[in-house]
Amino acid sequence: MIALCFWTRCFFMAADLVSGAPFAGNVDPRLQARVLFWQGWRISDIARLLGLKPTVVYSWKTRDGWEGGEPLQRVAASAEMRLHFLINQPKKSDADYKEIRQLTGLLSGGRSSERPSERKRQEESGRGFDDVPTIDRPPREPRERVRKVEKAQPNCFSPEQVARAQEIFREQLFGYQEVWLNQRVRFRNLLKSRQIGATFFFAREALVDALLTGKNKVFLSASRRQAFQFKQYQIDLAQMVGVELKGDSIRLHNGAVLYFLGTNSRTAQSYHGDLYVDEYFWIQDFEELTRVAKPMASQKQYRITYFSTPSSTAHPAYPFWTGSRFNEGRPKAEHVKFDVSHAALSGGRLCEDGQWRQIVTLDDAEKSGCTLFDRRQLELENSPAEFRQLFMCEFVEDGDGVFSWADLKRCQVDSWELWGDFYKPLGLRPAGDLPVWVGYDPAFSGDAAGLVVMLPPRHNGDKFRILEHKLLRGDDFERQAEEVRSLLGRYNVQKVVVDRTGLGEAVFQLVGKFFPRVIGVNYSLAEKSLMVNKMLSLLRANRVEWDSDCKDITAAFLNIRTFTTAGGRVSYESARTEASSHSDVAWAAMQVFYQEPLDGVSQALGTVEIY
Repeated sequence: MIALCFWTRCFFMAADLVSGAPFAGNVDPRLQARVLFWQGWRISDIARLLGLKPTVVYSWKTRDGWEGGEPLQRVAASAEMRLHFLINQPKKSDADYKEIRQLTGLLSGGRSSERPSERKRQEESGRGFDDVPTIDRPPREPRERVRKVEKAQPNCFSPEQVARAQEIFREQLFGYQEVWLNQRVRFRNLLKSRQIGATFFFAREALVDALLTGKNKVFLSASRRQAFQFKQYQIDLAQMVGVELKGDSIRLHNGAVLYFLGTNSRTAQSYHGDLYVDEYFWIQDFEELTRVAKPMASQKQYRITYFSTPSSTAHPAYPFWTGSRFNEGRPKAEHVKFDVSHAALSGGRLCEDGQWRQIVTLDDAEKSGCTLFDRRQLELENSPAEFRQLFMCEFVEDGDGVFSWADLKRCQVDSWELWGDFYKPLGLRPAGDLPVWVGYDPAFSGDAAGLVVMLPPRHNGDKFRILEHKLLRGDDFERQAEEVRSLLGRYNVQKVVVDRTGLGEAVFQLVGKFFPRVIGVNYSLAEKSLMVNKMLSLLRANRVEWDSDCKDITAAFLNIRTFTTAGGRVSYESARTEASSHSDVAWAAMQVFYQEPLDGVSQALGTVEIY
């Protein structure tokens, strides 16, 4: 009976923290909310009292395990909080001192007021308050088993967390993304500017819809690395509401499964759900992928979404976009003429083949509230042709360039699938001790320098593999030389090739100080022709690879064209002006390819200068 009265008095003293009066202004609202919850207050009432959103309080409850622990632990934590408050008051009344003594005795096990026999009994049974760990203070040597606070289950969302995720998703939409969200048609087909947040939007849309409807989602991209970008965006959104997403495929608490796939058709045919196909104009085997993937969304409950930046009119997806594929096999009387111009599709349109099509250029995005771009800088960093392709949704016409889409598409591979045994992109040394070659193409005024890291053939006839590439902005040649130096610590660099034109001369001199074997080159028109011919030879032999996600490398080669000089000689350019950019990566790569003799028979490494 004495013990019961003692614990009852403890509880009501702790409850004085909140009963009938607000907390002291300096007390952490999270602690205030916890004490109120232990007193039996509802989440909504706590939130109203403290001026918080209910979802915030609910998240605290889940993360901090308010429902865990024994009653004595909760009382001890409340008493400790109250004691700290009283001790730190600058002026104390007699009542405050009395309460301090009582709380101190309570937290020390009541030894100051109990009889020796009672104290001995508590010590033997381990029931003193000093032996009861609080929520905030783990036990030193617990004498009795304390119920373990259960960790929140991954992939599990409460109704409040689902509502908050949906709220966050909608709060961060631009106008054109709201248009996408409101189109509840079965088939959406989007041609869009680069970097306007399409993957970000559709990843979040899919997660929220899966939580609300329980429908599966299947994400297909040019490579598994790109498909996993969907996954990362979803992980980030879940973390914002206090949920951890885990698993290669994510199975949610309501049974919905999110699948993330590359374009390996053998693995794509066994799934069903809403289908999202990302950057389909850069997928190598588009026709085969479409044949296998579309049945995954055959049921009328599922939707299909295709979206991409444009590549070439020679890509097999081009008839799919223009609608001409719809007319194949149909009588001429049933043929439909599709208007896929920007004027017709800028606002979106449900076309005759049942697909809702829209074109969203950089201009359209900015008009809809997107403030993520510096248009003038983009125009400086990209040639007019590249800017129109990447940001204004214009296709590269087949036949205009030196390199065809049919040849370049074979270079695109899923590096996660094919290079996994020798390339770890997130490792300290991504290629281990394998030798690599580095190519540098210099920047001009307003230009960007190209830098590539390449795994050369280990044996005659093997493939070149572009492991890494960068665009180095500005004309700070010292910083660009340091970029080359940084690669020496991550790769076993055996060869560095620097174009000494313009700014390249300064970079060549600096690189030579820490890598004396650097190769400096000055290309004549004849040498450029040989470089291009070497690349064409490698393409015919299928001896070049880069990751499918590196669409800018493909675009760089697509933009290289022939032109006639004033003297009537044929040379090559990449639609270059002083505002060029992405094709520098192609030229940096080709000067590395050119280090292998034209006949493909490698010789000993050496230092040469070509003039």
